[in-house]
Amino acid sequence: MTVNEAAHEGATVLVVEDEESIADVLAIALRYHRFQVMTAGTVREACVLAERTRPDVALLDVMLPDGDGRALGRELRARCPDLALVFVTARDAPAEIVGALGFGDDYITKPFNIDEVVARVRAVLRRTRPADVLPQRPPLRYGDLELDETTYSAHRAGRAVELTPTEYALLRFLVRNGGRVVPKEQLLRHVWQYEHTPPESTVVETYISYLRRKLDTLGPPLITTRRGVGYGLA
Repeated sequence: MTVNEAAHEGATVLVVEDEESIADVLAIALRYHRFQVMTAGTVREACVLAERTRPDVALLDVMLPDGDGRALGRELRARCPDLALVFVTARDAPAEIVGALGFGDDYITKPFNIDEVVARVRAVLRRTRPADVLPQRPPLRYGDLELDETTYSAHRAGRAVELTPTEYALLRFLVRNGGRVVPKEQLLRHVWQYEHTPPESTVVETYISYLRRKLDTLGPPLITTRRGVGYGLA
């Protein structure tokens, strides 16, 4: 890994693509290269995720089922001026490209080479997020819970919650996914970096119990269980 790659490791990428197969390919490749990835299939989903987690770069399809990716890009940029915008689309007319680059940072046409996409994301981050300056990341919030992404600390109802690094990583992943139920296998893959689920592993259940013990003393139960599926936030 180069110095620039290491500097941008952990940057958050919001992938907005309504074709699940394409979104999955992008997400898998970016996660492999140690980016944090969120995916949305509509303008509405993208706005909710961007407001909650404040990504560093957005990969935007131009044609979305409930709106135009360029208009979405303008809205996201208005909310977060430091957000880098990369458009990924089948439209390759010069006028389309020039128009998008008028306010975006890059433009990738479909079909694309996945290695090129990763390289372009890194190049955009080098321009928008200097490698020698740690970003001042806004906190993640869910209800009365707040996670400080700069100090890696947590508060609930204004009171500090002492978390280990693994507890923080698990809680952050649940917050990033909002009210969605996250399968246990996905938690093992993204929090513990397990490529294959260990047989009879109870590490997720153990850490969920640790989090509940610390969070539930400060408010109503926050973490929900979907038996046989996974965990989410109430």
